[in-house]
Amino acid sequence: QVQLVESGGGLVQAGGSLRLSCAASGRTFTTNAMGWFRQAPGKEREFIAAIRWSGSRTYYADSVKGRFTISGDNAKSSVFLQMNSLKPEDTAVYYCARTTRYYTDTSYYTGASTYDNWGQGTQVTVSS
Repeated sequence: QVQLVESGGGLVQAGGSLRLSCAASGRTFTTNAMGWFRQAPGKEREFIAAIRWSGSRTYYADSVKGRFTISGDNAKSSVFLQMNSLKPEDTAVYYCARTTRYYTDTSYYTGASTYDNWGQGTQVTVSS
């Protein structure tokens, strides 16, 4: 089993920055990729970014490209999301997720069903 714990959420003004962290524990050696999703009230869970450990390949949603950066450590035990130029529409609960699946095409990591384990989420609120 793998457990994921997010941290780093909070309240920030528009234009500000936050850095989210996700620490994984358990059988992390089977991880092939990790991702970040978010869910705003009344909306479906939305893909944000993913990183495949092999080759450190990343993939981003168009809505955050150029503003957010996903990264992680080589031990596959932590993933980070640096969020810059935050907007009120970025307000949501942010979740990290982990998968054992390997895809050559990193765009396949955009689907929530791809992931095996999820964290409990961390709230990000961006005020205008």
